[in-house]
Amino acid sequence: MADEARSVCLTFDFDGMSLWLGSFATENVSAISRGEFGVVGAKRLLALAEKYEVPFTFCVPGHTALCYPDLIKRIHDEGHEIVHHGWVHENPVKQSREQEKANLDRTFDILDKVCGVRPEGYRSPAWDFSVNTVELLLEAGFLWESSCMANDFYPYYLRKGDVASATEPYVFGKPVDLIEIPVTWGLDDFPPFEFYWPAGGAHNTGLMSPWDVRDIWQGDFDYMAENCPGGVFNITMHPQVIGRGHRQNMLESLVSHMKGTANVKFERLSEYVKRWKAANPLDKWVEENPELAGTAAYVEEKV
Repeated sequence: MADEARSVCLTFDFDGMSLWLGSFATENVSAISRGEFGVVGAKRLLALAEKYEVPFTFCVPGHTALCYPDLIKRIHDEGHEIVHHGWVHENPVKQSREQEKANLDRTFDILDKVCGVRPEGYRSPAWDFSVNTVELLLEAGFLWESSCMANDFYPYYLRKGDVASATEPYVFGKPVDLIEIPVTWGLDDFPPFEFYWPAGGAHNTGLMSPWDVRDIWQGDFDYMAENCPGGVFNITMHPQVIGRGHRQNMLESLVSHMKGTANVKFERLSEYVKRWKAANPLDKWVEENPELAGTAAYVEEKV
């Protein structure tokens, strides 16, 4: 990428109640109410964005947009990006192709009615992909998606038609015109902060000190800023998680640090993607990255 600047994309999965209804499949009123705190957190985040004059990217399930249409419209009207995040934080792996497509279409319709947008980007609930997801995203006309993990600070093009086997060689599919902005659980606020009892009685640790987590997040950011020209620091947070007071203090401290770093700019994800795509068209990227593209020439050379 010709641009030497480094980008920061602060992204927030505004799951609301859909996380508990979808991924955790609970009818527990107390658990569901944890999603309602996302409204409180989202308003705090909007105030933070205004204070530091930075744009955010909000990934919104259709269910959340229906619950809080005025707040979603406010997020859009204040200049933040709205991204497709499924219908009710469902797992696409557990759906048929028809069900997955229906949920994509349903949320498109809801976001159009709520704030008049058709998102250019997609983030799968819980970052889960079915064997149909890439093809469906292409058919829907998405420019990019952000759920996979084959890089850290640089985008790449996804493939369609990979065949994975524990007994046979991995078969690489065909690179397609769908850009991945990679994620990682290490740059997600849910694992270190949220405490819950999943089915079976075991529980996650959660409730870490935000200042310990800041060391991890800032460490990755500092590495990107020092070593990855044209790279992007893509961090995933949730208003119902990061919106708690002591975590807001940590996030503000981190934003201040990043804003004070030379040659760094804050962007919405789609802004970054469009610049990256212009500098890295698919054919050029495949030629320069055969190991990620899984091209036949690269596979043959290996063996």
